[in-house]
Order: sequence, then structure tokens, then C-alpha cells
Amino acid sequence: MAKQPMLKFVSLNRAMPTKREAEERKQDFDEIYAEFAAAKAAEQASRCSQCGVPYCQSHCPLHNNIPDWLKLTAEGRLQEAYETSQFTNTFPEICGRICPQDRLCEGNCVIEQSGHETVTIGAVEKYLTDTAWENGWVKPIVPVSERDESVGIIGAGPGGLAAADVLRRQGVQVTVYDRYDRAGGLMTYGIPGFKLEKDVVQKRIEQLEKGGVKFVLNCNVGEDITFQAIQGQHDAVLIATGVYKSRDLQAPGSGAEGVVRAIDYLTASNKKSFGDDVPEFDGGDLNAEGKRVVVVGGGDTAMDCVRTAIRQGAKSVKCLYRRDKANMPGSQREVQNAEEEGVEFVWLSAPKGFTGDTVESVLVQKMRLGKPDVSGRQSPEVIEGADYVEEADLVVAALGFMPEDLPTLWGEEALEVTRWGTIKANFKTHETSLPGVYAVGDIVRGASLVVWAIKDGRDAAESILDHLNSSSAQAAE
Repeated sequence: MAKQPMLKFVSLNRAMPTKREAEERKQDFDEIYAEFAAAKAAEQASRCSQCGVPYCQSHCPLHNNIPDWLKLTAEGRLQEAYETSQFTNTFPEICGRICPQDRLCEGNCVIEQSGHETVTIGAVEKYLTDTAWENGWVKPIVPVSERDESVGIIGAGPGGLAAADVLRRQGVQVTVYDRYDRAGGLMTYGIPGFKLEKDVVQKRIEQLEKGGVKFVLNCNVGEDITFQAIQGQHDAVLIATGVYKSRDLQAPGSGAEGVVRAIDYLTASNKKSFGDDVPEFDGGDLNAEGKRVVVVGGGDTAMDCVRTAIRQGAKSVKCLYRRDKANMPGSQREVQNAEEEGVEFVWLSAPKGFTGDTVESVLVQKMRLGKPDVSGRQSPEVIEGADYVEEADLVVAALGFMPEDLPTLWGEEALEVTRWGTIKANFKTHETSLPGVYAVGDIVRGASLVVWAIKDGRDAAESILDHLNSSSAQAAE
């Protein structure tokens, strides 16, 4: 491959991998973007301005060395580029697919700020790691030496898996406990295949298993095994459960059949994609086929729900959000994709109530944006007398997630939590109020991004290694 000179942003425009046409892509759950060709990836990487102070790197939670692996890609040194990206990121192929680059690295690209459009960092990252898998550059986990100490990890999502990877490479014995029948957490059951195809996640899980990580699945801590039993079996414990308690709709009639939680709806769809027997889907309760669907919410989970409903063959799909498009928390790229696929967004609207024992319609109240609240965002205000009725056969509540009450569920009142119910953990070490017990990801931060969970998991693993080394040194004295 011919080497590309850098700083070509003045002569080359930004380009993304080809996106499949909406009519084609809404017929399946495959990813919507094609792969970069090698020449196009090198060309786009060559647009990097190689900044002295790379804001892309500083605004990446993992502080990935983006300018270096872009330069290596432009020079055709793809294996070195992959190894550079892998050095700071356990799952670069996953981040390349689902990170909101428009808000993180790409959104802070210097050439974007100067009017030349950002480098397509995420697409190049995805290309690099997919190429690495194809060429056998992704190496097995082989510890230099084995250690006797063991760590129990509760939760097989991105935070728990990232920590497991770091610990296992250092020879620590690792057991991961998870409530689901497959590892991966929301990467497996929460995010649809058109954003993250499941074989991408499964390859990393298989790598961990082959590297010696033990998975105990279908294991609900507090029911199938006690938290105290896990503590007793391991030298340290990491809590990486995520947040799974859904925020419920409070409007009258919200208990009607056909008003469902986003997590249940997405999990059923993803289980079906694995070929599982899913009675709630097959019976129609969690299947949008032929239905008038209303999704309530404006975050990325809501975007996943509306685009899933389209693919399931819904008669119509509408998304109600109480603020306007400029103030929604979800990715603008995802909104654009949804609109192309036929989703109708009803901005400045919220449900006031639902009719029917089995939902028949939504009473919608119109809103306007008033004065800013404590967060600085304009608060939605109801416009009196502007209510209207929206017919619906399926309503999906995608209002975000809250932490479960773990101290009560696990019978461990000494586990301190914040007033929001998230676990209190040291900002640097991730240690909780219980000695030798650490916590990472959404159960500490609240609902957040996969990339932040990966960072937390990697950092906590280093703290756990320090703890184990210190304990070994003390025992030897």
C-alpha cells in the first residue's frame, strides 16, 4: 500500500464508509455501514493534522493515541496501527461502532473546529480492528505466569469484561458472574445488531474464555448465590452490574398491556436474533410487526427502539420527546438514520395518559421550552389545551435506567451508595466502602457510555493488582 502524506485535510474532504440505502437496511438487522477499503481508510487517516495538542485524544475517555494510529494507517502500517489502538482500548472494534464520536473524539477534532470537517476516527478504528481479526493479529491471552489469587467480577458487561482482560493477562484467576445466559451485558442484549453485530462481541468473549476467564451465567447474585459467598471465594471482588431498573411512565393507564419497557423490548429482539425461543416475542407482546408503535424518550435507547420497530415491520413508528431536536440527548447521527428509515419524531410532546386495558391510544400533551433548570437546559412546560390523541398498539418506555437497590438485594448494608442509589467508589482506585470490593461503570456513574465502562474496568483492574501485590507482600513478611 502506498504511503499517504499527512495534513491532507486541505485537499481531501471527509468521507464515511458507504451507508446502505434505507429501504434495503430496514429489512434486516445487519450493520448499516460498509467497511472502508484499505485505500480509503489510508486516505481518510491522512487528513489528520497531527496536532501538537490532540483534542481528539484528550476528549476520548480512554485517551486513545489517535494521531499515532491514524498516521500508521496512512502509512500502510496496519498491524502497528491496530496494536497502538489496542494498547489503550480493550475493545476498539466495539468503540469504533457504537461510541458517539460526534460528541467525543471527532466532535473535538481541530480541523473540524477550523471548518475542514473532522477526520472519520471511528470508521478507521473499526476498519483497523476488523482487519486485525481477519489477519490473525488479535493474539490470544497468554499470561507470562499464573498467580494463585482470584478475583470475582459481578457483571459481564463492558466494564467487567475489560477488567477481566487486564487481570487475566497478569495471571490472576478470574470468574465472571452474570444474570443472563450470554456474556456481554447491554452489548449483547441491549444494543441492536444494526449498530453492533453480535459476532463482534462474541469473538471477544471467546478470547477471554480461551484465555482462562471462567463465566458463571444465569446467575443472579442475591438469589442463586450470595454476595458474601462470592466475597469468601475470591481475594477481591469487582461490581460491574450496570443499571437495569427502568424509569417508568407515570401517566394514568401506564400499566396497560402493550406498554412495555425498552430493556424488555430490545432484549427480546436480540434473543430472537440468536435464534432463541422467545415466547413474549412469538406471542406478539414484544413484537412490533403490523403495529402502530409509539416510543417515549429521546436518548440512544429510544433510537434503538424506534429503529428496531421499523425492522420488525411496524405499521407506523413515532417517537415522542418532550424537548426539541437540538436538546435531545441521543446521537444526531442516529436521529438522521431513524428519519431515513421512516421514523416520525414528534418533538415537544409527552404522554399524559393511555386508554384501554390493552393500550389503544396515547393522550399526548404538547410542550414548550421555558427557563433553564439547574443543569442549564430549558425546562419543558405544558401548553394547556393543546392535548391530542395518538393511536397506538405498542408503547415503549425508553426513559433511561436507574440502579437497583444492591445493599438490600444482596443483604449488604455496609455497601455505601449515593443519594441516587449508585455505589460510592473512590474516584481514583474504584474501591467501595467494603475493603477489597471495587465498583465500575454505570453502577457508579449512572447510565453512561460503553467507553467509560471500559476505562473504569481497566483502571479498577490496575487498582486490584496493586491490592493483590500489597497483600502478597504483607503475607511474605
